[in-house]
Amino acid sequence: MVTAANARAAAKPAPRKAGGKKEYLFRWEGKNRQGKIIKGEVAAASEAVVSTQLRREGIIGAKITRARSRSGKRISTKDIAFFTRQLSTMLKSGVPLVQSFDIVAKGHSNPNMTRLLLDIKGDVEAGSPLNVAFARYPLYFDQLYCNLIEVGEQAGILDTLLERLAAYQEKILSIKSKIKSALFYPCAIIVVAFIVVAVIMLFVIPAFKETFESFGAELPALTQYVINISDTFVAYWYIFISVPVGGIWFFFYSWKRSRPMQIFMDRVTLKFPVFGDILTKSAIARWNRTLSTMFSAGVPLVEALDSVGGASGNYVYEQGTKGIKSAVSSGTSLAVAVQMSEIFPNLVVQMVSIGEEAGSLDAMLGKVADFYEQEVDDAVTALSSLMEPMIMVVLGVLIGGMVVAMYLPIFKLGGAI
Repeated sequence: MVTAANARAAAKPAPRKAGGKKEYLFRWEGKNRQGKIIKGEVAAASEAVVSTQLRREGIIGAKITRARSRSGKRISTKDIAFFTRQLSTMLKSGVPLVQSFDIVAKGHSNPNMTRLLLDIKGDVEAGSPLNVAFARYPLYFDQLYCNLIEVGEQAGILDTLLERLAAYQEKILSIKSKIKSALFYPCAIIVVAFIVVAVIMLFVIPAFKETFESFGAELPALTQYVINISDTFVAYWYIFISVPVGGIWFFFYSWKRSRPMQIFMDRVTLKFPVFGDILTKSAIARWNRTLSTMFSAGVPLVEALDSVGGASGNYVYEQGTKGIKSAVSSGTSLAVAVQMSEIFPNLVVQMVSIGEEAGSLDAMLGKVADFYEQEVDDAVTALSSLMEPMIMVVLGVLIGGMVVAMYLPIFKLGGAI
């Protein structure tokens, strides 16, 4: 078993860099001061480092071997949400915290997730508060998650807070899934259309061109125009293919790694026709759902606003939330601060105002989140219904036009005969 004295193993077994040095996963087995045989895993730069660390912890005669990399999927947000729901269920059933971690970890199909949970379990066994143990893995557990865990521990309602947190994560995942589904269909159709057009330009039209040359007659203008485009495509196919693919790759690479690019895209995407409205409603729903969850958990409003902006998933709302927090800190009511930000519709302002006056702010924020989540759902459904005929028309005109252009000379030839 892994003792509390063990250094935490990496969440992934692959080599990693820490403090500028590459670390590897080592397994060890030795005797503690009581003569009991124990074993565990530790991430370190070399076997010598592991040996020194174990001697300091009083472990003697340790056999150290470097662990081989085991396959495992990347830990996703869905994995974290599922774990939160499982942990909440375990605690509500009366299972001790450490044992709950052990059960969930060993029952998980992803080795990376199993290692992560066992590492957190080791921290808890060593005496770390649960929120501190989670905070050591910010890639998977953000500030909002850790804050709610801390509140649950202090108030003795950890199982209830975990249940609320699981429900919150599931709602956010649902919104993200709807946004992705709205974007996936048109993107997939565009990619397929590009491939089909490229195949026609490179292989089909040149075959027709050879046949038409044997006719020795003048070709219709539309046919000649399509053949000219095909000739250009065949001559410079590497440019026509590499430029779009490279451009898309560079765009997403920059978007993922460049903060200025992310800020620019966050601003621009909210102004896109149709899609911008869906993204705006999604950000508003996430903002209200996050604040409702944190406020209902007993997190002070100003402290809750620290996490709300980032959870909205958009720079515009992140910056707006900073202004709201500053105004609330100086004594302004939340409703007035939200109105001053000018990034929320009047419905949100009115519901927040009613919630403050009635002392049910968390409930009102939850209702606003429900409303906008339904709006996102309806908008995605409507968009899917609208996009299908539009895409079919575009593809029909594009590919059908090329087919007609290729068969026009044949029709004329048949008429002449």
